[in-house]
Order: sequence, then C-alpha cells, then structure tokens
Amino acid sequence: MNETYHIPVLLNESIEGLNIAPNGVYVDVTFGGGGHSAKILEKLENGKLIAFDQDADVLAHVPNDKRFLFAHHNFSYLKHFLTYYGFEQVDGILADLGVSSHDFDVAERGFSTRFDGALDMRMNQTAKLTAADVVNTYSEDDLYRILREYGEVNNARKTASVIVAARQNKSISTTGELVEIIRVLVPQKMSNKFLAQVFQALRIEVNNEIDVLKSFLNDAYLMLKPGGRLVVISYHSLEDRLVKNLIQRGDFEGDVEKDFFGNIKLKFNTVGKKFIAPNNDEIARNPRARSAKLRIAEKL
Repeated sequence: MNETYHIPVLLNESIEGLNIAPNGVYVDVTFGGGGHSAKILEKLENGKLIAFDQDADVLAHVPNDKRFLFAHHNFSYLKHFLTYYGFEQVDGILADLGVSSHDFDVAERGFSTRFDGALDMRMNQTAKLTAADVVNTYSEDDLYRILREYGEVNNARKTASVIVAARQNKSISTTGELVEIIRVLVPQKMSNKFLAQVFQALRIEVNNEIDVLKSFLNDAYLMLKPGGRLVVISYHSLEDRLVKNLIQRGDFEGDVEKDFFGNIKLKFNTVGKKFIAPNNDEIARNPRARSAKLRIAEKL
C-alpha cells in the first residue's frame, strides 16, 4: 500500500463489508495506490483478488503475489475480463469511486483547482478527449448541460456563456486560465466550492463516468454470486444516487419494479446502515474523505 499515492478511505469499514472468506474470489475495481487491495490480500489464504485500474501511474504499486491478478483497464471491462479469465461469479466487489490523491496532487493531470497545469482530466491517459477539448469545442448549450447535470452548478448558464466568450479571443489550455475566467462569477467565500463543481463536471464528461458507473453496477450484479457483497464508496450525489437507487429500489432512476403479485423486485439487500460516513478522526487525517459515503449490499 502506498499512502503517499492515495490514502484509502473507510478502509476497515469497507473490508469488513466484503465479509471476506479466506478462499474466496474478490475484485477491487479501483486499485489506485493499492490500499484496499492490500487489506483484502491480508485476509486471503488460497483465494484470489482481481484489481482494475486504467491509470498508468498505478503500475508501480502492483504487488507480485500469486493470489493477485491485475487488469490494466477501466472497470467497465469487469464482466468481459472476469469471463475471459474463467471467473463465472465472485464473492465480493469493491469500488472506491474517488479520484486518487496522487492525481489531485500532480499539476499536469489537470484535476485540481490548486495548480496551473494542462487542462487534461483524463483518467486513462491514452484516451482522446481532454477537458481542453470540452471547454474549447463544446457548444454553449452542451457546456450548460454538463455543468448543470454533472456539477450541479447553480449559475451553469452564465458560466457556460463566459467560457464561450473567453475562448473567442484565445483557446483555454490550462487549469489556471479556466479558473481566472470563471472565478469572478461567484463571491470569494463560495469560490472553492464553485470551482470544484465546475472541475467535477468536466472530469465526469471527459471520463464518461456516469455511463461507466451504470455499466459497472449492472455487471457487478451479474458477476456476484448470490449472497456476494457489493461495497461502493462514492463522493458526490450523482454517484451515490445511482448506487443507492440500485440497492434500495432495484433501478437507477429509483422507480420500483414489481412482479405479478405486487412484490418489489430487488437485486440487493442493504447490509447494516443505509450508508457509513467517515468519522471525525478520519476526516482530520484525510480531509478528502469528508464527502464519502459507503454503501454495502448483498446480492439476493
């Protein structure tokens, strides 16, 4: 585990939620610095752990362990990869949906409002679409849509308009340039939240995060054994709403599907509390954990 790369959030709670059997098969779909994976391996004897991550920077942290199989892919490949390697179903799947501390702290990745770096935001650095492409080529209506839907930005229309006006004079190529263009739209005391919302919206669009998450959650259900555990840590309302609705209502939109007899057709049972949040001690050690919500469910 490399805590300089990423401090794992809700580590003990998520590992307990997996209810690990020593000879079971588990998946960590967001390997990062390997913190959650290391804890899972501690509890395995002859079991197997499969981990996913599309970021090339994580390769330095992949353990040399015969119980461990690494997939250098986005977790949307979950079903395909597991099926290819002969895993029909698994005992538990863990997803920590947050951006790694490493990515936030490297200026040239473009995820953070704190640095002036390339307007990139690609989690897969071989992907074509960057945040600069979005900012400089999307129509004002499309910018408005992603700012409103993915960033829940209150003044999304005005923000989109200001960006489009600014790029007429010069392409916006760095995070610092974007920050200077839009910072004037909100009072200083609200600036950090506003900038974070805008960057979140761009990151979600660049990485197609909502569609990828839906695909993953559907495949996770298919690939879990009955009684298998799904453990998901989310960091903003868009992600958490999808996870919550699927677990509690059986549908991403929260629409209740009923069978012929009027019984709700659920895919999962919630395990323990509806969700677990970090305690004050963890938030003090790792402020980025502040917005995390952990949900644990068992496949019916």
